[in-house]
Formats: sequence, C-alpha cells, structure tokens
Amino acid sequence: MLRATTMPQTIRRGYKALLQEANAKIETIPVSAAMQLLGRDDVVFVDLRDPRELEREGRIPGAFHCPRGMLEFWIDPESPYHKPVFAADKRFVFFCGGGWRSALAAATAQDMGLEPVCHIEGGFSAWRDAGGPVEKPDPKPEG
Repeated sequence: MLRATTMPQTIRRGYKALLQEANAKIETIPVSAAMQLLGRDDVVFVDLRDPRELEREGRIPGAFHCPRGMLEFWIDPESPYHKPVFAADKRFVFFCGGGWRSALAAATAQDMGLEPVCHIEGGFSAWRDAGGPVEKPDPKPEG
C-alpha cells in the first residue's frame, strides 16, 4: 500500500523564473504591432486560451485556436495530432489571456524549431483593451 508522505514538494524553478527565461529568448510584440499583422496571408495568430475563455470573451478574427495543452503535439509533424497549419511557411503570433501562457508557448514552439514566432504583450486582454477587433461568441441556447 502506498502511503502519502508528509514532505512538501520543493519547486526548483517557479513560474516567474520560467517566464523570465522564456521572455529572454522570444520576441514580444506590443498590441499595436500585432494589429498591423492581423489579416496578412503570411501570419497566423494562434489563440492558446481555454475554450471557455473563447466562449466568454470572444476571439480575434481569423485566429487559429490551439489549446495550450495540445501545442507540442499539434506542431510536431510526427505526432498523430499534427495540424498542417503549423507546417506552413508563416510567422506565428501566439496569445493567451494575459501573456504568460503565450510566452511559454512561443518559447516551446521556438525550441521545437517553429520560426518565426512571437507573442502579444498582455495577450487578449491588452488586445481587447486597445480596441482590437473581437468576434463575439454566439449566445448559448437556453434550455
């Protein structure tokens, strides 16, 4: 029988260190620069937010939705879950709700060889607050 230990876990590198490492090696673009890229044929916006966030807050028009937990599997062409969008010769602009998940995702994608990649400073919240276009979610049917 397995017994629970009373020793607490010791985290060697917390999220702040992970974010600092990621941000040191990736390109972070301000919302104003991201808005200039929207709609270009050579750019893919990648929305990493949870489906519930999209339902609640809407989405950037034309953005490709990739839940953060599937990113590595969707990028890798050897994965059974690979998505062809990630094989395209394009620039990838990652974003999440506030810029943390997208910083980590952009660093991971870059480490995997996906280039060029960047992420939006402040994420979807900064985009919305700056007046960027947002497609509102369809209302859920009652009942």
